Amino acid sequence: MAFFRKDTNNIRHIIIYITLGIRTPMEGDAAYQGIELQILDNDAPIYENLAVYQYHGSVYGVIPARRGFLKPVGEWNYQEVIADGDRIKVILNGTTILDGNIREASKNGTMDKKEHPGLLNKTGHIGFLGHGSKVMFRNIRIKEL
Repeated sequence: MAFFRKDTNNIRHIIIYITLGIRTPMEGDAAYQGIELQILDNDAPIYENLAVYQYHGSVYGVIPARRGFLKPVGEWNYQEVIADGDRIKVILNGTTILDGNIREASKNGTMDKKEHPGLLNKTGHIGFLGHGSKVMFRNIRIKEL
Protein backbone atom coordinates (compact mmCIF):
# COMPACT_ATOMS: atom_id res chain seq x y z
CA MET A 1 0.00 0.00 0.00
CA ALA A 2 1.36 3.42 -0.87
CA PHE A 3 0.49 6.92 -1.93
CA PHE A 4 2.23 8.30 -5.01
CA ARG A 5 2.17 11.61 -6.84
CA LYS A 6 3.63 12.65 -10.14
CA ASP A 7 5.28 16.05 -9.93
CA THR A 8 3.91 18.57 -12.42
CA ASN A 9 6.37 21.47 -12.40
CA ASN A 10 3.39 23.49 -13.71
CA ILE A 11 2.79 21.37 -16.82
CA ARG A 12 -0.34 19.50 -17.82
CA HIS A 13 1.24 16.09 -18.27
CA ILE A 14 4.51 14.69 -17.13
CA ILE A 15 6.41 12.02 -18.94
CA ILE A 16 6.77 9.44 -16.24
CA TYR A 17 7.93 5.92 -16.55
CA ILE A 18 8.59 4.00 -13.36
CA THR A 19 7.58 0.54 -12.35
CA LEU A 20 7.13 -1.46 -9.21
CA GLY A 21 9.14 -4.65 -9.29
CA ILE A 22 7.92 -7.45 -7.03
CA ARG A 23 9.38 -10.89 -6.35
CA THR A 24 12.60 -9.79 -8.04
CA PRO A 25 16.12 -11.16 -7.51
CA MET A 26 19.00 -8.85 -6.60
CA GLU A 27 20.59 -9.28 -10.06
CA GLY A 28 19.36 -9.16 -13.64
CA ASP A 29 16.49 -7.24 -15.21
CA ALA A 30 13.93 -6.98 -12.42
CA ALA A 31 11.16 -6.37 -14.96
CA TYR A 32 11.58 -9.86 -16.40
CA GLN A 33 13.34 -11.73 -13.59
CA GLY A 34 10.43 -10.75 -11.32
CA ILE A 35 7.04 -9.14 -11.89
CA GLU A 36 6.78 -5.59 -13.25
CA LEU A 37 3.75 -3.43 -12.40
CA GLN A 38 3.46 -0.21 -14.39
CA ILE A 39 3.33 3.24 -12.81
CA LEU A 40 2.85 5.99 -15.40
CA ASP A 41 0.73 8.93 -16.55
CA ASN A 42 -1.74 7.17 -18.85
CA ASP A 43 -2.93 10.49 -20.31
CA ALA A 44 0.45 11.90 -21.35
CA PRO A 45 0.44 12.31 -25.15
CA ILE A 46 3.68 10.33 -25.47
CA TYR A 47 1.84 7.25 -24.13
CA GLU A 48 -1.30 7.42 -26.26
CA ASN A 49 -0.28 4.47 -28.46
CA LEU A 50 0.93 1.96 -25.88
CA ALA A 51 -0.19 -1.65 -25.94
CA VAL A 52 -3.00 -2.37 -23.46
CA TYR A 53 -0.60 -4.26 -21.15
CA GLN A 54 1.71 -1.21 -20.80
CA TYR A 55 -0.62 1.18 -18.97
CA HIS A 56 -0.67 2.02 -15.26
CA GLY A 57 -1.35 -0.90 -12.97
CA SER A 58 -0.75 -3.58 -15.59
CA VAL A 59 1.41 -6.62 -15.03
CA TYR A 60 3.73 -5.56 -17.83
CA GLY A 61 3.37 -7.72 -20.91
CA VAL A 62 0.99 -10.12 -19.20
CA ILE A 63 -2.25 -8.69 -17.77
CA PRO A 64 -3.70 -5.27 -18.71
CA ALA A 65 -5.22 -3.01 -16.06
CA ARG A 66 -8.43 -1.00 -16.34
CA ARG A 67 -7.84 2.65 -17.18
CA GLY A 68 -9.46 5.90 -16.11
CA PHE A 69 -8.89 5.89 -12.34
CA LEU A 70 -5.70 7.94 -11.91
CA LYS A 71 -6.04 11.34 -10.29
CA PRO A 72 -4.74 14.35 -12.25
CA VAL A 73 -0.99 14.91 -12.28
CA GLY A 74 0.06 16.65 -9.05
CA GLU A 75 -2.58 14.97 -6.86
CA TRP A 76 -1.84 12.05 -4.56
CA ASN A 77 -3.02 8.62 -5.69
CA TYR A 78 -3.57 5.72 -3.30
CA GLN A 79 -2.61 2.29 -4.55
CA GLU A 80 -2.62 -1.14 -2.98
CA VAL A 81 -0.97 -4.18 -4.56
CA ILE A 82 -1.82 -7.65 -3.29
CA ALA A 83 0.37 -10.51 -4.52
CA ASP A 84 -1.11 -13.70 -3.12
CA GLY A 85 0.36 -16.75 -4.84
CA ASP A 86 -0.45 -16.51 -8.55
CA ARG A 87 -3.12 -13.85 -7.98
CA ILE A 88 -2.16 -10.19 -8.42
CA LYS A 89 -4.63 -7.48 -7.49
CA VAL A 90 -4.12 -3.72 -7.90
CA ILE A 91 -6.51 -1.28 -6.24
CA LEU A 92 -6.12 2.35 -7.35
CA ASN A 93 -7.96 5.10 -5.48
CA GLY A 94 -10.53 2.58 -4.22
CA THR A 95 -11.17 0.86 -7.57
CA THR A 96 -9.84 -2.56 -8.49
CA ILE A 97 -8.04 -1.99 -11.79
CA LEU A 98 -6.39 -5.41 -12.02
CA ASP A 99 -7.35 -8.77 -10.54
CA GLY A 100 -5.75 -11.63 -12.37
CA ASN A 101 -3.93 -14.91 -12.16
CA ILE A 102 -0.45 -14.67 -13.68
CA ARG A 103 -0.18 -18.43 -14.24
CA GLU A 104 -3.48 -18.55 -16.14
CA ALA A 105 -2.69 -15.36 -18.07
CA SER A 106 0.65 -16.74 -19.27
CA LYS A 107 -0.18 -20.42 -19.85
CA ASN A 108 -0.31 -19.96 -23.65
CA GLY A 109 2.41 -17.30 -23.72
CA THR A 110 2.37 -13.68 -22.62
CA MET A 111 0.60 -10.82 -24.39
CA ASP A 112 3.91 -9.21 -25.34
CA LYS A 113 5.23 -12.55 -26.70
CA LYS A 114 8.38 -12.25 -24.55
CA GLU A 115 9.93 -14.56 -22.01
CA HIS A 116 9.24 -13.59 -18.40
CA PRO A 117 11.36 -16.16 -16.53
CA GLY A 118 10.61 -14.67 -13.10
CA LEU A 119 6.87 -14.25 -13.58
CA LEU A 120 5.99 -17.18 -11.33
CA ASN A 121 8.58 -16.44 -8.62
CA LYS A 122 7.16 -17.15 -5.16
CA THR A 123 9.65 -14.89 -3.34
CA GLY A 124 12.01 -12.03 -4.05
CA HIS A 125 12.55 -8.34 -3.43
CA ILE A 126 10.44 -5.23 -3.96
CA GLY A 127 11.93 -2.34 -5.89
CA PHE A 128 11.06 0.87 -7.70
CA LEU A 129 12.49 0.72 -11.21
CA GLY A 130 12.69 3.90 -13.21
CA HIS A 131 14.04 5.97 -16.03
CA GLY A 132 14.71 9.18 -14.10
CA SER A 133 11.16 10.54 -13.74
CA LYS A 134 10.35 12.40 -10.55
CA VAL A 135 7.72 10.52 -8.57
CA MET A 136 7.03 10.90 -4.86
CA PHE A 137 5.87 8.13 -2.58
CA ARG A 138 4.64 8.30 1.01
CA ASN A 139 3.23 5.94 3.61
CA ILE A 140 4.61 2.82 1.95
CA ARG A 141 3.59 -0.25 3.94
CA ILE A 142 4.44 -3.86 3.31
CA LYS A 143 2.43 -6.64 4.91
CA GLU A 144 3.11 -10.36 4.75
CA LEU A 145 0.01 -12.36 3.80
